[in-house]
Amino acid sequence: MSWEESTKNKMLNLQLPTDPRWVDIASMNLGDILVDHAYCEQKAASSCISLILKYPDLELLVDTLTPVVAEEWAHFERVMDQLRKRNIPFGWPRKDEYVVRLAQFVKKGGNRMQQLTEQLLMNALIEARSCERFKLLWKNLQDEELKKFYYELMVSEAGHYVNFLELARHYQDEAKVEARWKEWLAQEAKIISELEMRDDRVH
Repeated sequence: MSWEESTKNKMLNLQLPTDPRWVDIASMNLGDILVDHAYCEQKAASSCISLILKYPDLELLVDTLTPVVAEEWAHFERVMDQLRKRNIPFGWPRKDEYVVRLAQFVKKGGNRMQQLTEQLLMNALIEARSCERFKLLWKNLQDEELKKFYYELMVSEAGHYVNFLELARHYQDEAKVEARWKEWLAQEAKIISELEMRDDRVH
């Protein structure tokens, strides 16, 4: 089954597509993009570990996110391999203004499941936007090795996106999740519209 078929009616729901100029800028600064990407994968693994440690009593969450941790860390290792092949130094992490802005939209307070829903929906959005950006890189890069690389990661990120949404719907009333998801999607589009288009960031 193709990526498009396997995620039909689930992807991506993003309200504002990435400016098509981004991939042209990004393709000229692949070193910076790869370094930022490595840190994104590292943070994604850490985020899943944090959820597992915070909600160890939620069996489905633990069982779902444990393999995601392994996949995200494997992605980090694969990006590091790409950096080494190209003699690109890893360097220091960069502030991810996109994630900072998303985190500011997280509702404070509420019960434990409401807090979990906020984190799951934020993670789902990050995965969705990453998936969309990886699709642009896959379709537009000239480097055949990186094209294949980003296609594989696009497929994986799509699966993680679905994981987070399905967990949110499992642990919280689905109608409430859908209503809040619409608010998250609208806020994410607003953030994307306001952020400066960077040639050294995945997001």
